[in-house]
Amino acid sequence: MLRIEGLTKTYRTGDKALSDVSFDVPQGQVVGLIGPSGAGKSTLIRCINRLVEPTSGKVLLNDLNLATLRTADLRRARRRIGMIFQEYALVERLTVMENVLSGRLGYVGFWRSFMRRYPGTDIANAFRLLDRVGLMAHADKRADALSGGQRQRVGIARALAQDPELLLIDEPTASLDPKTSRQIMRLIMEICRERGLPAIINIHDVVLAQQFTDRIIGLQAGRVVFDGPPSGLTEAVLTQIYGEEDWTAMRKGASEDAEAEAEEKAQAEKMLRAL
Repeated sequence: MLRIEGLTKTYRTGDKALSDVSFDVPQGQVVGLIGPSGAGKSTLIRCINRLVEPTSGKVLLNDLNLATLRTADLRRARRRIGMIFQEYALVERLTVMENVLSGRLGYVGFWRSFMRRYPGTDIANAFRLLDRVGLMAHADKRADALSGGQRQRVGIARALAQDPELLLIDEPTASLDPKTSRQIMRLIMEICRERGLPAIINIHDVVLAQQFTDRIIGLQAGRVVFDGPPSGLTEAVLTQIYGEEDWTAMRKGASEDAEAEAEEKAQAEKMLRAL
């Protein structure tokens, strides 16, 4: 379980990126973090794993306060937090398998990782993870030979290789087409449910957040202005978070994309049955 208490981030200029943010994320729940650019979404995620130092407040991961840990203890604690990045953060010249195994760097030590001498259990687990994300056939390909959706799947498998207690996911669909975006969101949700993993997804696509996440937290100017189920994200609430917009038209377009994907899937299944 993750608990955030009074988290605040103030920069030297006096600007507040986060102001007294508090919420809990229980086991297995996936939270969609939404808000306009500059609302503090990325800052919040990075304060949780201390890539950005919070000014005050608590970040409790199963009762361990990450906000107060020193260097060695923080390094060990970060092994418990899987991070999935918008731009994938893969090593392009390495293979898919090597990128997944890099999720074990916090456990195997520098020289073993440098010599690529991972334990057999880590290698076997990496193969299982690649199979789970649908990339077993690509294990020996270089990362730069993959599509955007495939790269994001590698990033998911790498984060899971850490055996994390929490997933932090930063705009996982920002560089993907609508169909691939839904596939990636569906995969993330399935994996979190299978493993009972809590997760926070910083996501710019409101409709995707409503379709797939269990709960939505809306940020505006560093403050939580909405925290509730996706069904509670009314046009009035969206306007409070983002300002005026034609939300009905946006949802209609997303619904049409989803219907087209469902029809395509049904046609493919029909063709397979006919073979």
